[in-house]
Amino acid sequence: MADGFVDPAVLDKVKVGKGYIAAKYGFRNHWYPAILSEEIEEEQVVPAQICGEKIIFKRIDGKVFCIKDQCVHKGVPLSRKVECYTKNTITCWYHGFTYRFEDGVLNGIVGVPESNVIGRKRVRTYAVEERKGIIFVFIGDEETVPPPLEEDVPPGFLSEGHVLRGRRQDVNANWRIGAENGFDSTHIFIHKDSILVEDADLALPLGLVPLHNGAFETTEEDGGPKGVHDIFSPEAINPVFEGKIDGETVRMGRPEGKNMLPQTISIWMPCALRVQPWPAPDITQYEFYVPIDGERHIYFQFLGKTVGSVEEEAAFDKEFKERWVEKALIGFNKDDIWAREANQEFYADDTGWLRESLFEADGNIVRWRKLADEHNRGIQGPEHVR
Repeated sequence: MADGFVDPAVLDKVKVGKGYIAAKYGFRNHWYPAILSEEIEEEQVVPAQICGEKIIFKRIDGKVFCIKDQCVHKGVPLSRKVECYTKNTITCWYHGFTYRFEDGVLNGIVGVPESNVIGRKRVRTYAVEERKGIIFVFIGDEETVPPPLEEDVPPGFLSEGHVLRGRRQDVNANWRIGAENGFDSTHIFIHKDSILVEDADLALPLGLVPLHNGAFETTEEDGGPKGVHDIFSPEAINPVFEGKIDGETVRMGRPEGKNMLPQTISIWMPCALRVQPWPAPDITQYEFYVPIDGERHIYFQFLGKTVGSVEEEAAFDKEFKERWVEKALIGFNKDDIWAREANQEFYADDTGWLRESLFEADGNIVRWRKLADEHNRGIQGPEHVR
């Protein structure tokens, strides 16, 4: 491996999905959620790392800007010691090089005001969009015109009247492990003792067995989001509530729950999951597995609900904070975090992609890998994270 990236010897042996396997640091020229709007106040500077690229955000007159977190002079991180002498700029703590957030231009050097490099050097800037209380950043080639944000989030995520509440945390596992954990239909087994099962009166099986290839559908129209769906209809999938070993029942699921959720789970480029509905019949859960580097990802969890009034939104906000954060996003999904971090060691040296033994129920994972391989806009490589 070079600098933590995928070993070329492994890629030579991969038969399907070379691009996906190579994307240890994520896909290039895509939008990613980076931070929540509530995490950056006016004139506050917030550092982040997305797909291995170190960046800094600043809110100026309400608008969020983003530049590379690296001084062009000696390459030190600007965020190591934040010094902003004007609201529109940041000054390097080392030698006083000062950059505008709007265009990244070096517009002064504190203490050397007549330098010839002023106005001739710049740090790179990143496109930013703030929607639904989330700061999105476009990680890609600076000369590339970003596509509409709607192409890189699940359908309905940005719809009018659809309100979102969420949280984020870092997870010590590669982003692909996070994505495949979320989309893995048989991983439901690890949730069998979750606090959410009784709280939400869920009918929770021990496994979900696809009956044919029609259990998976692909969305890949031009100009729209690209994704793969699990269809949880009786004709497409068999929920298994009775677990047996050698013909003997050893564990029961929970068939008596009144809420047989979800109806569909789907995964979308570049790194998002949609569980619909979940954890209640009128709520949708979204997850993003945003690469930090080759070994970690930011786990964004959002619950979305369509509301018709300010009062309904306030009620949802209260329910989110008082019930769903503890019972669903933490209580239920802590099992997923534990599983991803346990799985990281197997894939860390890249040979796990060759040593894994997939089975019939992993058909949706295979479909996802193929779609990601065909529809990514580029692979994040070593040359992009220096």
